[in-house]
Amino acid sequence: MREKGQLMNDLDINQVNYLIDPANCHNPIYIKGCDTNDLINYLKMMMMIRKVEQKLAIGRRDGFIGGPVHLGVGQEAIAVGVSGSLTCDDRIFGAHRSHSHLLALNPDPYRLFAEVLGKVTGFSRGMGGSMHLWDGPSGFYGSVPIVSGTVSLAVGAAMAARLQKTNHIAVAYFGDGAMEEGVVHESLNLARIQESPVLFVVENNLFASHMHISLRQPSDMQSRFAVANHIPYKLADGNDVVAVKNAASELITHSRNGQGPGFLELITYRWYGHVDWRDDIDVGVHRSLDDVDNWRMRDPVTRLSKAMIEQGIWSAEEEKKLISMLDNQISDAWEKAMNDSYPDESATLNCVYEI
Repeated sequence: MREKGQLMNDLDINQVNYLIDPANCHNPIYIKGCDTNDLINYLKMMMMIRKVEQKLAIGRRDGFIGGPVHLGVGQEAIAVGVSGSLTCDDRIFGAHRSHSHLLALNPDPYRLFAEVLGKVTGFSRGMGGSMHLWDGPSGFYGSVPIVSGTVSLAVGAAMAARLQKTNHIAVAYFGDGAMEEGVVHESLNLARIQESPVLFVVENNLFASHMHISLRQPSDMQSRFAVANHIPYKLADGNDVVAVKNAASELITHSRNGQGPGFLELITYRWYGHVDWRDDIDVGVHRSLDDVDNWRMRDPVTRLSKAMIEQGIWSAEEEKKLISMLDNQISDAWEKAMNDSYPDESATLNCVYEI
């Protein structure tokens, strides 16, 4: 890990260039030496998140969900890998594409479905929907649709943890588009000055809404902003759950030990378009069907599964059983949430205004 003041080098830039090419990284990931139970748990969690979001896509398409949903299918390895080093006492903040961030902390599809459907049994009693998620007991302190809106909150939560003399950390998930917001740069600066125990996780999926990063920034590499603020950083393939876990673990340990903030840049890609179930190949710049297909071949779920099968610690039969179990679990959770009640009309005043 780079120490304070060390600059990025050509190797880092070459790594980013390699990772953003959709023709690369189609092979199974490297898992030698990894704990078998950990790998199985990663696979189960990623598959569960994938299937939950695909169910949400169908629900939105078919008109059961009233508000927009921003889906992260293809990006599951990030939340799963980072969450592997977190505790329920840490303070995690998401953005508008945060179903995976919450589910990786609390794998409860039912309550997420209920929330997105606006039911009283949801995480926020149906008041938040897809983009205003909260699960305090699991350490998820909230997500918002305002781009970069929670980054400064994560820095504040990290400063509070330090003042409370705990070894808890904060995590801010955000995308490459959010890096263009001033509050992110103010947050990086303040976190460095205050030595705050916060991990900035940039899910660099190359798009801000429908605009490709090449039209927005002079460099694809977001870690250059960590360099500018003398924050230790790591780059990794965001579609390799083991690489994500290892990189996140090192930076999280750094912060827990009182050494200040860390910055994790993960190169990934969302299969769906900016919002809802469409793939946006007709409106996105450089978002061709060939690119989407190539990124699908870099599927974090398939790459882990194939690696486990090659190593003899997983089988196609076990995977079939897991898929069947998850399908049943998610179908039951959806039906249960669909049959739940909406909040009473009085909740509009009781939950929003002080009377």
